[in-house]
Amino acid sequence: MSRVAMITGASRGIGAATAGVLAERGFRVVVNHRASGRQAEEVVAGITGAGGEALAIQADVTVPGDVSAMVDEIAGRWGGVDVLVHNALIPFVVTSLADLTWEELGGKVNAELHAAYMLTKAVVPGMVSRGYGRLVYLSTGLSRRPREGMIALGTAKAALDQFVRYVALELAPRGITANLVAPATVSGTTVTGQLTSDRVRELGEAAPMGRLVTPAEVAHTIAFLASEESGFTTGHYLPVNGGIAMD
Repeated sequence: MSRVAMITGASRGIGAATAGVLAERGFRVVVNHRASGRQAEEVVAGITGAGGEALAIQADVTVPGDVSAMVDEIAGRWGGVDVLVHNALIPFVVTSLADLTWEELGGKVNAELHAAYMLTKAVVPGMVSRGYGRLVYLSTGLSRRPREGMIALGTAKAALDQFVRYVALELAPRGITANLVAPATVSGTTVTGQLTSDRVRELGEAAPMGRLVTPAEVAHTIAFLASEESGFTTGHYLPVNGGIAMD
């Protein structure tokens, strides 16, 4: 039976690209969205038209009832979630510390961790019962290397990074992996849309490869971590940045 992958925030950008790549590799794909049903159905139509299996589910990943209802629906239809790709963007402000309010910083950190916590808690029991699972979370290079204006996003993702390491440690004996994918600025995404065109151009030129990473390139990294072949890779932070930062 095909593995089931649930991808949050999958109606566009990295999420949509990941849905397509995983479907090509034989996964049954859940295309989650919060308020972009038309785009999500287009992603599903593209997958099913190519012979794959996909389902769009509306759910706000910051709302407990939505998360539990989504996971229950998947369990009833396809038996459960084998792969979680948590990609959904939690809104944040682009601002300086001088202008940042606690509500903006604390709200972002709380929402980021609460969503990851709820999704993880919702899918892990089924993974434990099957002795198999892949958990993949989208982070950012900003969690390690600050950039002007990105204090809310960078701080929240740094907290997510450490949460995932603890999840990986606890679940490793159960056959479940947990990893982070950390792209640099990605072309054509909501985050990029918050930047000026000059800033986007500067970020692309700063990379050794001379351009921004594409959603498809991030999706292929996610696909490895979602695969059975990645079974001995856990607790890792994988940058996809074209060499802009080398550890």
